[in-house]
Formats: sequence, structure tokens, C-alpha cells
Amino acid sequence: MSTAVLVSCHGTVSRTADIPAFLNNIRRGRPSPPELVAEVTHRFEVIGGSPLMAITEAQARALEARLGIPVVVSGRLWHPYPSEVLPGLVAKGVRTVVSLPLAPQSVDAYHGPVREAAASHPELSIRAVPAWGMEPSLIDAFVETIDEALAAAAAEEQTAVPIVLSAHSLPRRVIAMGDKYEVQFREMAGAVAARFEARGFSTRIAFQSQGASAEPWLGPDLAETFAELAQKGAGSVLVAPIGFLAEHVETLYDLDIEAPKIAAKAGLGRFYRAKAVCDRPRFIDALEAVVRRELDR
Repeated sequence: MSTAVLVSCHGTVSRTADIPAFLNNIRRGRPSPPELVAEVTHRFEVIGGSPLMAITEAQARALEARLGIPVVVSGRLWHPYPSEVLPGLVAKGVRTVVSLPLAPQSVDAYHGPVREAAASHPELSIRAVPAWGMEPSLIDAFVETIDEALAAAAAEEQTAVPIVLSAHSLPRRVIAMGDKYEVQFREMAGAVAARFEARGFSTRIAFQSQGASAEPWLGPDLAETFAELAQKGAGSVLVAPIGFLAEHVETLYDLDIEAPKIAAKAGLGRFYRAKAVCDRPRFIDALEAVVRRELDR
């Protein structure tokens, strides 16, 4: 095969011993305070390690089965980096690589390392997919996860529980520098919200999992959002982490362990959480459509 797909995720470690180095990557080389390393290590240990890479591999295998061409995995901030993956593709005769970030927004942050790695392989042509948060099948997949969570809610709340659509927060300075993450996420969330508002649900957008720095981050955060909902009379909340395409620390710890406590403190007695899309067929439909469109372009 002369064409392959490289799917890139955020990346994560498989050993807690690697967390300091992983955090240094996230912090662009700045040393991590010991208390931050301890807290992140604690979170990984509580959830039994992150399933991110295993889920990403499952997504890649499902997409490969659809496309009939090789699909390989790389991480943006941890091994295997694109520079570790591309040589193997070149050795197998691949000459065109479709770079597919497993993040629908801010795709250039993922394409950048792929292009840098490809610079050592002039025989390679990189096809970088554009932001794909409005892919219809992706919106459908999010709706599926929320409907499944609603089905598990108390009968009287299945048509009334407020729905919070969440994404990872970013420092506001990043947005001020021109990153389109917030605009693109709000557009995607708006498409999901419209599907539920047409059925009588109220929706909110929130940004979670803020970093440890003291600078301003995108908001509102979950605590602010939960407080507002309680003030308006809500007794429950459903959080749908549509900013995450796989389960990771930000869902398994931040939402499953921390968020219910924050909700209870705000006065929301019942907390529901939609699952990440992971490798559900409707999500793989979206990945397939994005890649085929790029190959046909």
C-alpha cells in the first residue's frame, strides 16, 4: 500500500514513573513542581492508569477495517511520536500519509509534529485533514452517548435534566494568540445542543480540567456552571464530555470522581455522565468520512 493514515492523540504514559517527563512535555520543558507530579500520579493510580492509548489503538483498528489501508497511532506529547512511527511506514513503501488528529479542533497542533517528522523523509507526502468538528456522524455519535446517559437517569429527569457539554480548558493567552479552539468547540457544541434543545432540554457549555498555572483559563468551569444551574432550580445535571474522544484521566477522574462532589456541593443531588465516543461505530463513520474526503480532495 502506498497510502496510510496516521492518527494522532494527545498521548499518555503507561508507567507512573514516566509522569514527571510527560508533564515536562506538557509544560514545554518547564520543570513540574513535586506537588503537581504527586497529584497527577495519584489520579493515574486511582483510575488504574489511563486507557487512552488502548482506546486509540481500537479506534485505529476499526478505521483500518473500514478503509482497507494501514492506520497507525502516534502521540503528540508521548511515545510513540510521529518521528518513531513514520520510518516504519516508509520502509513498507508508504508514500502518502493522511494526518488525522483525534481531536476535531486545533488540528494544527497535531499536524505540526507530523510535518516535522516527515521533513526527514522527502519521499513522503503529508495530507493534513482540516478541523472536523462539524462532521455529521460525529454529532450523531455525541447524541448517542448522551441519549444512553439519559436512559440511565431517573424517569422524571429523562426529559428535564440540564445537559452540560464540556471540553478541556485552555489558557486564555492561547486563544488571544489566534488559536481557534474555543470558536470551533462552541460551533460543534452548538450543533449537539440544537439536537437536544429541540426536544426541550436546556444545555450549557463548560470548560474543565484547567491546568495548574495561575493565569486565566477558558470558562465557565464546572463549579460555576453547576452553581448557576442550582441557583435556577435544577436538582440534577448530566455532563457530556464531547471535547474528549476517548476516556482518559480528564473523564475517569475529573468527571467520575471530582465532578459529582462539586455538583453535590452546589446543590445538585444527582449527577449523570455521558461516556466518550471511543470506538462506537457511528464515531468510526465520522473518521472514515473525514479520511475519504481527504483522499478524494
